[in-house]
Amino acid sequence: MGDTHIPDRASSIPRPLLNYIQEHSPWELVLFTGDLTGESVLKWLKTISRTLHVVRGNMDYLPLPRQAVVECEWLRIGLVHGDGVYPRGNPVGLSSIARRLGVQILVSGHTHSDFARVSPDGSILLLNPGSLTGVWGGGGSSYTPSFMTVDVSSEECVSVETFKLREGALESTTSSFCFKKNSWIQLL
Repeated sequence: MGDTHIPDRASSIPRPLLNYIQEHSPWELVLFTGDLTGESVLKWLKTISRTLHVVRGNMDYLPLPRQAVVECEWLRIGLVHGDGVYPRGNPVGLSSIARRLGVQILVSGHTHSDFARVSPDGSILLLNPGSLTGVWGGGGSSYTPSFMTVDVSSEECVSVETFKLREGALESTTSSFCFKKNSWIQLL
């Protein structure tokens, strides 16, 4: 999850997303990519998660770390906001951060548009949950509220489910990726 911008750009998380998140809580692990911008979001995140990692976005004033590395099952996952990457969401720039952190997956935000893709060299899975509120971003955005869940229960594969609010209804798509011989492949 990320980029809520509450209360400066949005007043609340859209009800269908909020309902789904709360109905399935507590979540084992929640990663938040920054730009909460208000302490109320941080308080709410603590109520829905068993383990929570939040990084500071470029619009946050809260005393949060700029990055985090999380051990989850067989993976090392990096978490950053992504505001130091130009252009926004650039896979080469994000991959460089991931290599510096020594992670197989990098979760970033800042673009306000979701994506799940393999880095150009195949070594990193790049995930961006988009904006949970669908608010505008400085470099453009999808204006579609979204978030992701990741299932790492398999020994070599992860399942990424992206939830989006379209015309008032919650929709989801799933992508699967496997990590073999230090390289990610997307299953079709």
